[in-house]
Amino acid sequence: MSPVTAEETGAGRPLRLGLIGRGITLSRTPRMHEAEAAAQGLACRYDLLDMDAGVEGSLSEIVDRAEAEGYAGLNVTFPYKQEIIPLLDGLSDAARRVEAVNTVVFHEGRRSGHNTDFWGFSENLRRNLPDADIGTVLLIGAGGAGGAVGHALADLGAGRILIFDRRDGAAEALAQAVNAAAGRPVAGAAEALPAAAAEARGIVNATPVGMAKMPGTPIDTALLTPDQWVADIVYFPLETEFLCKAKAVGCRTLSGEGMAIFQAVRAFELFTGIRPAAERMRQAFHAQAPDEGAA
Repeated sequence: MSPVTAEETGAGRPLRLGLIGRGITLSRTPRMHEAEAAAQGLACRYDLLDMDAGVEGSLSEIVDRAEAEGYAGLNVTFPYKQEIIPLLDGLSDAARRVEAVNTVVFHEGRRSGHNTDFWGFSENLRRNLPDADIGTVLLIGAGGAGGAVGHALADLGAGRILIFDRRDGAAEALAQAVNAAAGRPVAGAAEALPAAAAEARGIVNATPVGMAKMPGTPIDTALLTPDQWVADIVYFPLETEFLCKAKAVGCRTLSGEGMAIFQAVRAFELFTGIRPAAERMRQAFHAQAPDEGAA
């Protein structure tokens, strides 16, 4: 898409963006986008379209309304990353591969779906846990975020990805998709968590368990050992119960902060055509109080 100019987003016509999801009233995403837009000379308004906070209409109606009101695009979070796909006109290669969308761009009458979680997780792991042993990784969760993480791990060169999901057939379906895209039998469904956890060198939580509104841990942390690394895609709170207990065991940990920031970096570029400053967006992420942030 063409870059959005400052003239096009002046005081009378701000760049409008939004986030669709549930339980997102404390999200840090608006501040990251609005602060970066201001630094780039753009007027930006980023709205939270929280289905748990009384936003009216179905997912389809909300998307229709946003497009009609002139939004440049939308971010999408739990639980709509897969449900939104039939409402779109096209998908990026990453979104098609992951079969989940977290960024929608409205441009010239078309709705294009993208997945920036894929790159966001990869960049977080590369930068913040660069020497992590990815010989065998246990991935918990095969939903929209789990798909992004699974494909990212395969691209990063994981030797084996064990996928666990409580929904019938979900882990098997994601494993097949990852294997087809990778061109090698790297992923498989984990039948039992204890055995998979014992085999894994790293464990990634790609479920919403651990969010402020969904406390707990995705597995029994008694299964962890000090020689493992543990990552979480949840970033509110930044140190989830899972990460806190993993640290107590002696595991190296990776919070969801980096994934949240880097997915926003890529989304901002998709929305505006302008490459943002990742460090500036990281500072905006941390500019809020420690008890803020949700999606």
